[in-house]
Amino acid sequence: VMQCSASLDVLFLLDGSYSIGKGSFERSKHFAGKLCDALDIHPDRVRVGVIQFSSTPHLEFPLDSYLTKQEVKERVKRIVFRGGSTETGRALKYILRKGFPGGRNSSVPEVLIVISDGKSQGSTAAPAVQVKERHIMVFAVGIKFPRWEELHALASEPTEQHVLFAGDANDAANGLYSTLTSSVCSTTAPGCKVESHPCERRTLETVKELAGNYVCWKGSKQPNTVRTSLCPFYRWKRVLIKHPSRCLRTVCPDPCDSQPCQNGGTCVPEQLHKYHCLCPVGYGGDIHCATKLSLECSVDLLFLIDSSAGVTLEGFLRYKAFLKRFLQAVMGQDSLMNVGVAQYNNNVRIPIEVGQHKDAFSLMKSIDALNFSGGGTLTGRALQYIAQHGFRSTPVFADVQDNLPRVVVLLTDSKSQDPVAEAATYARDQDLFLIGVGSSFMRAELTKVTGSPKQTIVYSNPQDLFNKIPELQRRICSVDNPEGCQAQSLDLAFAVDASSGVGLENFLRLRGFVRSSCLHFSINRDVTQIALVIYGSTAHTVFALDTHTSNSAVLQAIDQAPFLGDSASAGSALLHIYGDVMTVQKGARPGVNKVVVVLTNGGGVEDAAAPAQQLRHNGILVFVVVVGDAQRDMLLRVAGSPDYLVHISSYEDLQYYQDLIIERICEEAKSPVNLCKPNPCMNQGVCILGPRSYRCECHGWEGPHCESRVIRGDSPRSLVVRPHSHVQQSSSGSQHFSRVPRHTKRH
Repeated sequence: VMQCSASLDVLFLLDGSYSIGKGSFERSKHFAGKLCDALDIHPDRVRVGVIQFSSTPHLEFPLDSYLTKQEVKERVKRIVFRGGSTETGRALKYILRKGFPGGRNSSVPEVLIVISDGKSQGSTAAPAVQVKERHIMVFAVGIKFPRWEELHALASEPTEQHVLFAGDANDAANGLYSTLTSSVCSTTAPGCKVESHPCERRTLETVKELAGNYVCWKGSKQPNTVRTSLCPFYRWKRVLIKHPSRCLRTVCPDPCDSQPCQNGGTCVPEQLHKYHCLCPVGYGGDIHCATKLSLECSVDLLFLIDSSAGVTLEGFLRYKAFLKRFLQAVMGQDSLMNVGVAQYNNNVRIPIEVGQHKDAFSLMKSIDALNFSGGGTLTGRALQYIAQHGFRSTPVFADVQDNLPRVVVLLTDSKSQDPVAEAATYARDQDLFLIGVGSSFMRAELTKVTGSPKQTIVYSNPQDLFNKIPELQRRICSVDNPEGCQAQSLDLAFAVDASSGVGLENFLRLRGFVRSSCLHFSINRDVTQIALVIYGSTAHTVFALDTHTSNSAVLQAIDQAPFLGDSASAGSALLHIYGDVMTVQKGARPGVNKVVVVLTNGGGVEDAAAPAQQLRHNGILVFVVVVGDAQRDMLLRVAGSPDYLVHISSYEDLQYYQDLIIERICEEAKSPVNLCKPNPCMNQGVCILGPRSYRCECHGWEGPHCESRVIRGDSPRSLVVRPHSHVQQSSSGSQHFSRVPRHTKRH
């Protein structure tokens, strides 16, 4: 972020000798790029050139060749290691003789940055003095395990400000910026200061150490005699030596020091004066994590909290924290809800009546005062009591009753010790909208309470409970506004990859995903029809659009879908859906949006692009859900748009994408429909659009959709079909035209 911005010529002198080696030379190039980040490279400000030296100096590029930071860094990356001896003195003499190639002839300050291991094979003292006498500022940067004495002799005074270590690239770049700021660059950024800090220089030295003694033979003054003795044994060892030193760096105040993020948000600094906040669930209304959610609906809301021994004191305190977090997220100044809190064990009490508090502060204070009770878990009894006494209607005026929808949110993590089904039915019969929140093992009991899996919210671990705040907000406001596509007509087909590439275990996960997705739709002749196709090398219809007319029948049929286990061909599946599923003969309804959802691991999609395009051409959306690694380009051609392609990393993560996928499908269900796409006319009949209707022009056939062959002597005829009419199957198997009201919303 910090850059030296001044008129400046900077020349890098890179050591490319064999003592450095190719690996360390690549690190030198990387470090040179890091130093470039601290320079404001521009034709009118900082210019950069590079010389590589070994046995002889070699000009890689002059200072006037590349005039942007990106160009310089890209060119540095392309420099090739040359090898040779380390002739640093010769490189310095080259600069004394030639000057800075492409430079501005000493009209601007000149900076020489030598990146070397300091192990020159000739004397550097004299040329180093001469370079500095020409008022060239010299930085010496140690690479690998350098000889620091030589680098100190090369560098300008004071040496602690001009000797850097490439091993700490970011710190060294900061040190370069700090030193330049004190001499040639513009002043430091406001609030920043240059300070000295302890650092260390590392190098390897070879030392001689005593390894031990061994028996050796020595001569004797006596003829023909030798004597034994102990002789010392030495070995040479390379030792890492650390030299304490001082370095300069520029320190700036952290933009997060002022703690700008509210409501438990985490501040992440980006630049000197910029940051962003990572906000908890339910917050993020602005950059500082202000309240994001709002109920956007008007309800009477009662939280029924399990305070029995089964949830433990820790669980009860977690529910209080969850309740406070939720209400803080959704209650604004103009909140349209009345909130109450009840808690239960063997008995029920309502410490906070619905509508008792009109401001968030007093409500939070009352929630803090709630105490854990312990005792048994009688959820059924609690539901019965709440249905009778939980909502006491308080007239706003003497003759006006409060008729807001009544919502009960049950928070429990303990199995009930009394039956819940009958009490829950009684509560729902009193027009109470029940929502259950609990851990995953409570799913079955909570579904009995709510009467619908869609009104059951389960969490996998304690922290996951707080991630359910947005979902609870949506569930509360769906009391008068059914979620999903329950109010939209839709013909939906799932194509599930059942090949060996997916495998049996993952196929069962895909099948489970289809099953749970179907819970979001109201399945009947007038609203949503669902078909299921499985495919390997060929496609098979498990059930057609008009086979099942209820959610329960569809769920049972999905469980019977078999695993195939051969190779995959998504193209054959889409062709099968086009010709044998999304047709009037198999229950497809004219004037109703049509969607195909392909669930695959990405295998066997090479032949699917053309059939997918054919489906889209006939008004049928193709939505692709791919799990695992796959070729995005190929899948994008099948989906037709990134909006209709969802890539999921693992089968375990499928559940987290279900809401997104359902939301996209439901958006499509609301879009305008071309009544003639796909063609509702059978047997080569031509569909002709009219105002809010269509007719089939038949040749050799008759009927609303050209479904009956013309008997000899009759003449072909056309019937006008309106979108609210449909064809029913008679008991004899023939089709007849009838006008039956449907609840399709037209847009």
